[in-house]
Amino acid sequence: MTARLPKVSSTVSSKVSGKVSGTAPARAVRHYVQREVSSTVHGSGSLDLERYSEPPGDPGLFGPDSVTWRVHADAPGMLMGGFASLMLQSLHPLAMAGVDQHSDFRQDPVRRLNRTVAYVVSTTFGGTAVAEAAIAHVRDRVHPHINGIAPDGRPYSAEDPHLLTWVHIAEVRCFLAGYERFGAPPLTPAERDRYFRETAEPARRLGARDVPQSAAEVAQYLHDMRPELRITEAAIEGIHFIRTFGANPQERAATRVLMNGAAALLPDWAREPLRLGRSDAARLLVDRPLAQAAGRALRWAMEPSLIVAAAYGRMGLTPPGRR
Repeated sequence: MTARLPKVSSTVSSKVSGKVSGTAPARAVRHYVQREVSSTVHGSGSLDLERYSEPPGDPGLFGPDSVTWRVHADAPGMLMGGFASLMLQSLHPLAMAGVDQHSDFRQDPVRRLNRTVAYVVSTTFGGTAVAEAAIAHVRDRVHPHINGIAPDGRPYSAEDPHLLTWVHIAEVRCFLAGYERFGAPPLTPAERDRYFRETAEPARRLGARDVPQSAAEVAQYLHDMRPELRITEAAIEGIHFIRTFGANPQERAATRVLMNGAAALLPDWAREPLRLGRSDAARLLVDRPLAQAAGRALRWAMEPSLIVAAAYGRMGLTPPGRR
């Protein structure tokens, strides 16, 4: 760690605290939420902020003027969008077979979450070398080992460009939906197209092909993919596992709120086969208000994150103000 990193941390804390109620109870609640969410999302170890604060002036793959930085800096959108993307991805039988047969999410779901988050934040907010190393690690060291035969007898491979494009589009489509659904200022149509165009680059580097690069192309892609999608027992089991995850009743209740909020981000045609058991009335009158309240709490407690602050600091900038 360089001497700059503690300074980044203290600066962020002081700036955020100044915008939150100055009472000791409010600060204590905020710090508690920060600690609990960060330890779950990033792991219990200390964050290696040097990955995001160095080298000075390096914009990485996107940079502070990108729509990607804006969308991926939004804590509730990314968290609930991430859950939604897992559900949507699971509808492809070959993609789900790879998860079911090779992932350790049942034995260590938090570690699986940590690895996924580390990849997204490294490729988004890391310097160029950090982002390229993260892509190379997944492309050259992880994906070659993920292959096999799905229960329906078809072979699958994590290196398949078709599956890579599916996983990518399900992910960024849900990230964007989460960003706009849970209180962030909506993007213009041109900004939505720019987001898909920007995020297509790391997907291509990972091996995806024919990646949609506009909102219209993404909508058409999802329509064209529907004949390939169907629910499997592995998908039902995996989603049930995630929806009931938690070490205690409080954690399980929080997970259920987030998962119900995530389900609301899915295309209408995707919810029924996933057997989420929520009526339209429940989604509108219960799930959405609870998820929006959770989103406001997360935004109050978590933004700007130390990672985002370090990335902006690398560019000599102050992170945008909290909403």
